[in-house]
Amino acid sequence: MDILPFFKKIVKEHQRDLVANDSVYNAKFNYAINEIKTSRYTWYNFIVLNLFEQFHRVVNIYFVVLLILQYIPQISSLNPTTTLIPIVFVLAITAIKDAVDDFRRHRSDHSVNNRISHILRNGQLVEEKWMNIKVGDIIKLENNNHVTADILLLSSSEEHNLVYIETAELDGETNLKVRQALPNTGDMNDDLRKLSNFKGAVKCETPNNHLHKFTGNLYWGEEAFPLDNEKILLRGCTLRNTEWCFGLVLFAGPDTKLMQNTGKSIMKRTSMEKLMNKLVWLIFAFLLLLAIITAIGNSIWESSTGESFQVYLPWEGFASSAAMSGFLSFWSYIIILNTVVPISLYVSVEFIRLGQSLFINWDQKMYYEKKDLPAVYRTTALNEELGQIEYVFSDKTGTLTQNVMEFNKCTVAGKRYGDVFDEDGNAVYPDEYTSKVDLSYNMYAQEGFQFYDSRLVNAIKNHDENCEEFFRLISICHTVMPDETSDGNLVYQAQSPDEGALVAAARNFGFVFKSRTFDTITIVEMGEAVEYKVLAILDFDNVRKRMSVIVQDPKGKITLYCKGADTVIYERLDAHSDEDMKKITEEHLEAFACDGLRTLCLAKKHLDEDAYNVWKEAHDEANTALEDRDDRLSAVYEEIERDMILLGATAVEDKLQDGVPETIANLAKANIKIWVLTGDKQETAVNIGYSCNMLTDEMKNVFIISGFSSEEVEAKISAAMHEIHASERSNFSTNLHDDDVQFINHTSSEENGQSVSILSGSTDQYGLVINGQSLVYALANDLELKFLELASLCKAVICCRVTPLQKAKVVQLVKCNKKAVTLAIGDGANDVSMIKAAHIGVGISGEEGTQAVLSSDFALGQFRFLERLLLVHGRWSYVRMSKFFGYFFYKNFAFTLVHFWYGFFNGLTAQSAYDDWFVTLYNIAYTSTPIFVLAILDQDLDDDFSVRFPKLYLPGQKNELFNVKIFFVSLFRGILTSLVLFFIPYGAFSTGMASNGMDMTDYHTVSMVISTCLIIVVSLQAALDTSFWTPINHFFIWGSIGIYFVFTFAMHSDGLFQLVPSQFPFVGVSRNAFTHAALWLTLLLVVMICILPVVAIRFAYAVCWPTYAQKILQIQLRERKKEKKMRIKSPDNFANNLKQRFQTKFKIKRRTSRPKSGYAFSHQHGFGDLITSGRMSMRRKNQPPGSDNRTSEIATVSGSPAIESTDQPVMTETYKKINID
Repeated sequence: MDILPFFKKIVKEHQRDLVANDSVYNAKFNYAINEIKTSRYTWYNFIVLNLFEQFHRVVNIYFVVLLILQYIPQISSLNPTTTLIPIVFVLAITAIKDAVDDFRRHRSDHSVNNRISHILRNGQLVEEKWMNIKVGDIIKLENNNHVTADILLLSSSEEHNLVYIETAELDGETNLKVRQALPNTGDMNDDLRKLSNFKGAVKCETPNNHLHKFTGNLYWGEEAFPLDNEKILLRGCTLRNTEWCFGLVLFAGPDTKLMQNTGKSIMKRTSMEKLMNKLVWLIFAFLLLLAIITAIGNSIWESSTGESFQVYLPWEGFASSAAMSGFLSFWSYIIILNTVVPISLYVSVEFIRLGQSLFINWDQKMYYEKKDLPAVYRTTALNEELGQIEYVFSDKTGTLTQNVMEFNKCTVAGKRYGDVFDEDGNAVYPDEYTSKVDLSYNMYAQEGFQFYDSRLVNAIKNHDENCEEFFRLISICHTVMPDETSDGNLVYQAQSPDEGALVAAARNFGFVFKSRTFDTITIVEMGEAVEYKVLAILDFDNVRKRMSVIVQDPKGKITLYCKGADTVIYERLDAHSDEDMKKITEEHLEAFACDGLRTLCLAKKHLDEDAYNVWKEAHDEANTALEDRDDRLSAVYEEIERDMILLGATAVEDKLQDGVPETIANLAKANIKIWVLTGDKQETAVNIGYSCNMLTDEMKNVFIISGFSSEEVEAKISAAMHEIHASERSNFSTNLHDDDVQFINHTSSEENGQSVSILSGSTDQYGLVINGQSLVYALANDLELKFLELASLCKAVICCRVTPLQKAKVVQLVKCNKKAVTLAIGDGANDVSMIKAAHIGVGISGEEGTQAVLSSDFALGQFRFLERLLLVHGRWSYVRMSKFFGYFFYKNFAFTLVHFWYGFFNGLTAQSAYDDWFVTLYNIAYTSTPIFVLAILDQDLDDDFSVRFPKLYLPGQKNELFNVKIFFVSLFRGILTSLVLFFIPYGAFSTGMASNGMDMTDYHTVSMVISTCLIIVVSLQAALDTSFWTPINHFFIWGSIGIYFVFTFAMHSDGLFQLVPSQFPFVGVSRNAFTHAALWLTLLLVVMICILPVVAIRFAYAVCWPTYAQKILQIQLRERKKEKKMRIKSPDNFANNLKQRFQTKFKIKRRTSRPKSGYAFSHQHGFGDLITSGRMSMRRKNQPPGSDNRTSEIATVSGSPAIESTDQPVMTETYKKINID
């Protein structure tokens, strides 16, 4: 019998050792199977684990202890069911909510685990569920399949055993990447017999979270083959443009790199809830103090006075002395005063959060109509935390952007194209009514392509030489791969989405990239096919920031086409270039960048045969050099990429989601810092930073932290901090204003007890960009606080090329070392660990699957809805919960401490001051609904003003509305109110008689008066705390008073007394008490003493020391009054005014700064090496493998080894035989 999983001994793995197709050998190591589990509970551990988590709340333990005490009759004067029912109810409601949340996770896990894959068993391909796949299995993947596990690629349907994968779920990038199998395993092709007999042994690294690194060896036959990341397909990838491939499972389920980068699910608790746990300890201490005082007092009373009553009130057998009586009194008062922490508080909190969450779901202003996606709460436990966010960590691709690139504008030979003008000649933004250009002359034009400037089309139709050369360059200078679908449609697969957008634009304007081989490229130019011979591809990297292609046209003319960043292209232009054109083009580039577009300069150079041959020899020599190969190649590239002629520039829009810049700007005004954590390349991330207005030209400096060692990274961080501190010292004395001083107080913080001053009052602003490699060192223990201090001093922080786990570590760094609430927002599986690490995780329902949404606390359709989620719902929830907690403690201290004062008049014998039914119903029926409704519906300001004035958000960040100080204020007010509630009725009814001669000084009557005064006072206090009156508020506030009277008369009725005499001892009390005029006069006096001072103090503060919210409230009232007058005077003008305000609020704003470089293409080496060496598959999808005999023969003649990464273009033997006419 197998040992149960949780009793198995966990053995630390030092090396992964496996053999293909040998399940017996692999089973010895007990490797994880491919089943994943993101849920927290199972059917057999749910009750135990859930109760364990719930009893992390100290108050739950407190109530269980109280419940046990109440079952001891010697010390309890209350019925234990009054505590039993609430505690069971609270635990059950919370357990049901947790069970529903976990059921959703189980359902998601079940969906993934039961996907079908094809696995090789006994020489046959059989269907198998993902969850049953094991290490050592060989599986088959087909086009568009998700990769099942981390596998070693063995063979594929493509030439040279290449496969194309999309890694969006891993790093957020949607461009294709290439992987290639070993030639030795690739020879097995799809031969099932050979694959079944394959017994290769793999020894490799243990499971880890490094997405871009793999180390191992394959031992097969007598040879050993090194394995790296280029031969591995990771779980989370998607197979593209590849008919099939076979792979060997290396890591499965939780051992895969995707799951290793997924953080653990943790129980998230709000700052208020954590504060509540601390306050509960204070209340316990206060309760113990009261109980000790009453115990000592009871002992003294019993010894001095109680002994005199021994004749007719003898001590019980278990209370044989005054000391024992005091001891029992201690526990009795612990029970009777337990309502200072009522369990109804936690019941109310759960339902209030649910109500607030439903309003988030129902908010039509957060509904994304395009995809029919409303905002969705996935947990109800974090609403008020939304009003306290200080740091937002955002993914880029799919979160800030739409993952869509569009050719927007261009400048050709000094002429700017792409602008749209109205009848008056004013530039306008195109909309659905703007006419698009007519591309009917081009049979390859795409229906969805949008361009509105017909001047460019007319120039092309008229064979304008500059425009033709411009689009010829775009259609030739790239590494895009063409593909033709089964229905004949031409599609492109680009490593960079920018390249894809440019090549598609050239296609739509009539220069169609049709096909390519390793040494030719075919372009259909205005309907005529032209084949160019590709002589060399000078690929791009992050240093060159450009790429070039050297081609020979059918007439024998050799031309170098180059595209790149404006700075590097301008440095390499011919000295005799047209200066006017350069200046005009530069102005156009500035304008494009101000519109947030990604710019790219285009240039060309004609080469003669002799010059090219000389350069080619130098290139071949550098390419075969054994030492300093990269440096020598760079020098050769520099030699030919100079003296070029400028053709123009392109402007591609990396389409941001609607409202992203405005949202970021408004959140920044709310003192919310936004950090972008992305797997994208540095240049791309920086461009988006400028587009979002995170980075601006007004910044004094944007620090780039890029180092290859800890010392280098530390030096750059130190240099940046030195520059900032030097600037602050020089500007602090001259540029600091009063408002800045206030803001400095908002942004000061502490890290591990070390004060870090963030001098936001300085006029200088800074940005910080750091890449993933440098972040490894920056997050080390000896450097992380220094990095955090630098990041805190910068207005914008962008971390690029980061892994999912690094995202989580950055969030944890801020979360653990700063007293700030964090929020992470993303849309892909690569964001899951970050979402789980933050206090609040928000998932965007984007293009990269639903993993982020499934792991999130809230789900949105667009990033722009985050503004409303935080500034409206978050702020409202925080304000409401602050009022709720303050009021709840106040009313319960006022209620409970009456028992304490009454004790001094009954010998401190723990006699209740109220009817038992009043005690039971006080928190359930009489006082719960008014504050419950307030906490769900109250609005101190409407939603429009909450967004218009984002500084209203600051009190939540500083915990101004509910903290320890506010708690003690509530405690003090409760004590004063309890004194008034007891002593004034006691004084009024201690002597005298009613007008009818009846005694009115009895215990029951005084208790009735105190109860009535208490209900009226706390109900009026709820009314004073209400800012937004609705019929519902009126009904429940005044209705709760009515319910009190109805229930009181019912409980004191003769009918109930006759049914259960022992349970209703106050029979007839209400009928008698409410006939006394003294009761109503006492009630009026108590209400005036308790309420009028509160009204007076609040009025004085509002007049003399108004808060920022009160000032905005005055603006809101004035505007509403003005709108009301306008509505009465002129309804039409009022409507036009509202329309103008709406358009002003939502108009598109142009960015006033430009990036330092608009070049935003991939800074990895692209497909250039694969193309020129003949190793890239360029056959059509509707052709059978191997049908392109010409390509195969040329590739053989060239003698190129299979995927031997040189990181630079390779000149084949074929190029040496070219004859130039």
